[in-house]
Amino acid sequence: MTPRCPELLARAATESAGGAGVPAPLPAAVAVPQEPTPLAAWAQLIENLNEAVWLVQADTLQVCAVNESALRLLQRSRQEVLAAGADTLLPTPEDFAFWAEAAAQGEPAAELSSETLLPRADGSTLYLTRRIRPLPPRLYMVALQDHSAQRAAEQEREQLLAQLRATLESTADGILVTDLAGRIRSFNRRFAQIWALPEALLHSGNDAAVYDWMRSSVSDPVRYQQRLDNVREAVLMQASDRLRLRSGQVLERVTQPQWINGRPIGRVYSFRDLSERIAADQRIERLASTDPLTGLANRAQFGDMVARAAAAALPGSEGFALLVLDLDHFKQVNDSLGHQGGDRVLCEMRNRLQHCVREGDMVARLGGDQFALLVRDSDARGAELAAGRVLEAVARPLTLEGAEFTLTCSIGIAVHPIDGSSADELLRHAETAMQRAKAGGRSSYRLHHPVPQPLDARSRIRLDHAMRLALASKRFRLAYQPQHDLDSGRVIGVEALLRWYDPERGSDISPAEFIPVAEASGFIVAIGEWVLTQAVHQAAQWQRQGWKVPVAVNVSALQFQQPYFVDQVQATLDAASLPPQLLELELTESILLQDAQETLARLQALAQLGVRLAVDDFGTGYSSLAYLKRFPINKLKIDRGFVRGLPGDDSDAAIVRAIVQMARALELGVIAEGVETREQRDFLAQIGCHEGQGYLWAPALEAELLQQRFTEAAQEHGPA
Repeated sequence: MTPRCPELLARAATESAGGAGVPAPLPAAVAVPQEPTPLAAWAQLIENLNEAVWLVQADTLQVCAVNESALRLLQRSRQEVLAAGADTLLPTPEDFAFWAEAAAQGEPAAELSSETLLPRADGSTLYLTRRIRPLPPRLYMVALQDHSAQRAAEQEREQLLAQLRATLESTADGILVTDLAGRIRSFNRRFAQIWALPEALLHSGNDAAVYDWMRSSVSDPVRYQQRLDNVREAVLMQASDRLRLRSGQVLERVTQPQWINGRPIGRVYSFRDLSERIAADQRIERLASTDPLTGLANRAQFGDMVARAAAAALPGSEGFALLVLDLDHFKQVNDSLGHQGGDRVLCEMRNRLQHCVREGDMVARLGGDQFALLVRDSDARGAELAAGRVLEAVARPLTLEGAEFTLTCSIGIAVHPIDGSSADELLRHAETAMQRAKAGGRSSYRLHHPVPQPLDARSRIRLDHAMRLALASKRFRLAYQPQHDLDSGRVIGVEALLRWYDPERGSDISPAEFIPVAEASGFIVAIGEWVLTQAVHQAAQWQRQGWKVPVAVNVSALQFQQPYFVDQVQATLDAASLPPQLLELELTESILLQDAQETLARLQALAQLGVRLAVDDFGTGYSSLAYLKRFPINKLKIDRGFVRGLPGDDSDAAIVRAIVQMARALELGVIAEGVETREQRDFLAQIGCHEGQGYLWAPALEAELLQQRFTEAAQEHGPA
């Protein structure tokens, strides 16, 4: 369809000529009016509008003018638009109906204004407000406003709001949003649930009623309101506190300001219900401090209570007592009634013990069938009275599953501060006293009586650690005590004795102090191996220097029992190139009491090596004469305890004489240790003991000093 307006033809010709606003020459037959027509005036007017506008002739419903904004909106050229019918630019049912009605009337009379959509060639859709109005003379003006950007922003905002609402509704916290004046702007359902807000109140929009409900729900409304007022007055305040509701709930309230464009516009409150977590923590704490079967305090809580009582005790005030009791023969109850029956008995004992104590005293189950009582404001006499009540209560007959029986208990008592100042010390002493009660026949009580101990557990641990460091740092050394022939005085051998100098103490540590600790910890094996190696190498060195002196080495029972002991002895001799007959192993009587067959096999293996064997400290233990006869023993060593009383002590003299006679009957050698006087030496020589060692001749000497003795003896008696 071709435009019918001359002005539009002129503009179209200009655009087709490619000119920039310069009209192309018109045909001479076309007359160009000097004054603008109404259509030209309207066309010029719409060009200056920002809205997309085009004009439609009423009689033909043909577009006769369009501005640049409309061309950009429609994404069409001017020729395409001017060639289009009015009902084709916005192909919607509403537009079709309007233009059909306009064509039927034949003149512009109706108007149309509504929202519409415009699909475009690039696939996008615009959201428009379309207005159609009649204009004189017989024109329609179609004006479009593009709301697409605003609509997209609104959709994005609605999407964000929906996401925010979903987030707020999914959180476990109750959320309340207010403006700076405290007016409620938003909240989630969780907030309403936590505060138990009625449904009607939620939708009333009455902020004051909501705040009144919250204030009346807390246990301390006055303090709650004061805190809330302080938060509202301080616009920038961030705060966190806890609220306790009348219902028993505990809420954590966190509040912080809400900002937009760098300025505060309101406040956000979050409420978290801590009730379940607090209850769970309390359950965990209760389980950690109470016995699950009886509900009594456990050992940990009881120890804490004793420690508090000790800390609170004033000097000079009456102390308190601890009773530790253990049911006698309780295993028989479990064996006969099963563990369920045993548990019922323990619960019955709990009830009886709780009736035995006064208000303020405490009953605890330490574990198994062991209970403890904390008796406040009590001395030893008061503790004994309490123990008597406990013994009587426990001993009352029990009936379970139709069977009647009686239990008893053993009780140990420790009194603060006489028997200790700390909870651990008091409990330990009470348990020790209880063990004494059991050992004394059960069904009784014992007060703690201190028993001197050579070393407490902590000292033993420290000493054991120091020994290991001493061996690693070569602080051990050997001294050698010479052994003499009683008749000639000649040196016939030496005994290797272990010495330990501790630089921290500044003195030697006695073997009587550290050897028992080494035996208890098993470290005696490592020490014994070191002594054996050092002694054998020293004997080998003396041999190379011309002194063939047998060296005696003490062997502990634990070292002797090692399966590799015989091989180790042989390897040590081979490494030092020492003849086996120059090594004498001194064994304790306890070794002979071990597995007879294994002991015999090991002793025979040592004897086959050529090593000499002696029984050390003979007479202080128990030795079977049959074993002495069977075992390949070469020598008996009389303990210094029997030698000390010689010759005046008749019993010592009789014992030593019997040992010498028995040794001679078994064809064994005899040596006495601890000889300190000539009278002792003369008595021993007279009864047939021909060897001895002791301070009469020399103490244990360093190898260098002993070597001088060898030299002097060689000069006096000839080579050893």
